[in-house]
Amino acid sequence: MASQVETHYTRSGSLIQHIADALLASGKDLRQLQTADLAPVDEFHIRGRKATLELAARMNLDENSRVLDIGSGLGGPARTLAETCRCHVTGIDLTSSFCDTASELSKWVGLDGRTAFLKADATDLPFPDHSFDAAMTIHVAMNVERKNLVYRHARRVLKKDGIFAVYDVFQGEGGPVIFPVPWARDASISYLATPSDMRRLLAAAGFEILDEVDSTEQGLAWFEEMTTRMSKPLSIQLILGSDFPQMVQNQVRNLSDRRIRTLSYFCRA
Repeated sequence: MASQVETHYTRSGSLIQHIADALLASGKDLRQLQTADLAPVDEFHIRGRKATLELAARMNLDENSRVLDIGSGLGGPARTLAETCRCHVTGIDLTSSFCDTASELSKWVGLDGRTAFLKADATDLPFPDHSFDAAMTIHVAMNVERKNLVYRHARRVLKKDGIFAVYDVFQGEGGPVIFPVPWARDASISYLATPSDMRRLLAAAGFEILDEVDSTEQGLAWFEEMTTRMSKPLSIQLILGSDFPQMVQNQVRNLSDRRIRTLSYFCRA
């Protein structure tokens, strides 16, 4: 299953070169990049950088905080936290090319001293107990069948009273998901929990849920605007390939029918 997920997110050719070419085509100077310049491609979750900043505001971070990003992708959320909160962020991801690209992008924006990325499995985190002050996971568990292990390990590596922020896609009440979608081209690697499942999983892992925030309507508006962003050189299509326009169309339908919902959970260890 892990290899199927990695295959879904892996494109042919050099991902870092594709991003560099797209930035140049957008008129960017690679010697003077800001984290926000990368956001159209490296914050490839629903509502992008805005959603990451909402999480950051609730995580009680400062320059001494050590944060774990579970399923860090190209490292956009990790860099956003490192830049805005001055903290240190370690990201883990199952996809090798994402980890390599994330490390290089951090060098481009001068954040390689406050971010680190390694290949690892979210269900078996390679860190000692109580290693981090806070943790987050953004649009990851949709590809994970054994979610209980993800949250159990997140609780294990957090210090007492550490904040765990989760922003994910959940099964809605409007019917089965229409595929392809950004996290799966078919149902074989899609494992959506319901919000009630999520509350149970977090409690069983030892977390106190502080808040649950539904952003489904904002997510729908974001995807409805995606058609204009897809025409730009730097977009999520660089990662997900030629069928991304169909994914966007399906996501609009999935969200409007409430086949899926987007929610954030803020928890305390």
